[in-house]
Amino acid sequence: MAVRQDIHNSEIPVLCRSCEARHKGVCGALTTEQLVELSRHTTKRKVEPGTMLVSDSETVDSYANVLAGVVKLTKTLSDGRQQIVGLQFAPDFLGRPFKHESSTSAEAATPVRVCSFPKKSLDRMIEQSPELGHRLHVQALNELDDARDWMLTLGRKTAAERVASFLQLIARHGDPEAESEGEVSFDLPLTRADIADFLGLTIETVSRQLTKLRKDGLISVENNRHITVFDLAKLERRANI
Repeated sequence: MAVRQDIHNSEIPVLCRSCEARHKGVCGALTTEQLVELSRHTTKRKVEPGTMLVSDSETVDSYANVLAGVVKLTKTLSDGRQQIVGLQFAPDFLGRPFKHESSTSAEAATPVRVCSFPKKSLDRMIEQSPELGHRLHVQALNELDDARDWMLTLGRKTAAERVASFLQLIARHGDPEAESEGEVSFDLPLTRADIADFLGLTIETVSRQLTKLRKDGLISVENNRHITVFDLAKLERRANI
């Protein structure tokens, strides 16, 4: 059985050596030989905000790792109304193994970098590598847990708690190692309209709650998008987490 090598092994493809998904994402389960094979069919690209990465009900012929940026997942009703149902961050896996059609749309909410590869290549590796299948299973379960947590947020939390929960979500993904007592700064990945959609609120309510958090000294807002959280622990208490 092939043994996976560390980042410094020259046999690992160049494009994989410093990749976040290589170490924390699903590709970390691949052997050196599998990485070499997958890299032959891999494409890295940058996409601008608003670019559709996957369309609802589209035939799935490729997967991707999110390397940087934020991707929003949406569902569309028959009359055209849409709902943001989730967000994906680096190094999340974009795609749904074992399905022939996508069930959600995936759109770049910010400038995004992705690493794409053919579905058939990874499906073959899933059959060969139990650890790869396990990592994909774990990510699916984590996404299920996140969806259940968000159901609680939308179903039981107040408007103030929802907005605080959203800021906490973005802060934690932007800097997973951030200390609760320290400052965390980030740019909002969504417009006010998208935040309102995601939280089930009006744009005016979102703006009022951000203003209240600012006046209470929990955050600062610059240029309408740049947020500094002065005390993450206080924000989490405000979010009732």
